[in-house]
Amino acid sequence: MSQTKHISSASEFNALLGSSRVVVTDFYADWCGPCKQIAPIYEQLSAQLSRPSKVTFTKVNVDQQTEIAQTYGITAMPTFMIFKNQQIVDTIRGANPQKLSEAVKKLAAEADSDGSAAAGGFGESSGARWLGLSLPKGYSDVTDQVDVRGLDLLNADSGFGTSRTLFEGAKPSALEAGKGKSKSDDKESGKDWVETDTDEQLMLYIPFQSTLKVHSLHITSLPPPGNFTGPMRPKTIQIYSNRAHVLGFEEAEDLPATQAVKLQPQDWDEKTGTAKVELRFVKFQNVSSMVVFVVDGDGSADKVRVDRLRVIGESGEKRELGKLTKIGDEPGE
Repeated sequence: MSQTKHISSASEFNALLGSSRVVVTDFYADWCGPCKQIAPIYEQLSAQLSRPSKVTFTKVNVDQQTEIAQTYGITAMPTFMIFKNQQIVDTIRGANPQKLSEAVKKLAAEADSDGSAAAGGFGESSGARWLGLSLPKGYSDVTDQVDVRGLDLLNADSGFGTSRTLFEGAKPSALEAGKGKSKSDDKESGKDWVETDTDEQLMLYIPFQSTLKVHSLHITSLPPPGNFTGPMRPKTIQIYSNRAHVLGFEEAEDLPATQAVKLQPQDWDEKTGTAKVELRFVKFQNVSSMVVFVVDGDGSADKVRVDRLRVIGESGEKRELGKLTKIGDEPGE
């Protein structure tokens, strides 16, 4: 008998994410040929690896559950997402049985052994998160403390990834296939990066599950090389700490930033396309949320591209989720 759960609503999916340590999700469509080809392999993995409250396999029909598909930025089928403690740790686009099997078996093994992982994060032992730069001595990757359910992103092109894409644990696809020449450029593949929409500015609200001491941000941007009319890397970045909601663009221009940074071409790592934004540590000691404002890009094009973002520092006390809310989330607003 199949162990796979066919999702019938967004509330059911959210409940499963909260009740199972690892959730493997197959986003598919009935008309999708590759989806049908890999379905028996997915069912076999489900039968072998499903564990009550530990590993749950689900299927989401993107045509029937459009809300879920839009929430996770699904643009290609099949797309497999693996969640650990309610956060995305891996995304596999396309019918790749070997890659799917390896990723699922690894997380299933961790779920059996990683019982101490925090309810809202990955746990230190997950080892699934890609990093574009080495960590500074004495600090760790605390991106697992991002509360992805509260993320907000303004002026992002809907044809590309969502705010959650920036915090995916997987290596950017542009690096998998050669810098700037990603398989994601194919019409049948998803685009695992964010591009701005109407101009070069981008506004990202990042709430955290605990109070952090933030040392730096690692920003990965992999625009196609030699394409002067294509998207640019970020240049000027303004950061605001402990905001209750995302800022409007005009609002941000009137507020003093906690810190402003100008990235130079030499700041970007040649191999990974990642730059380190070093923060004034004394100003980022008790951070429960952060707004990252990309003011402009390094060039004359109209768009900016961001592939990944990592938060580096120290985690502190777990905060009560809900203390920081976005405007409009309260009843009556």
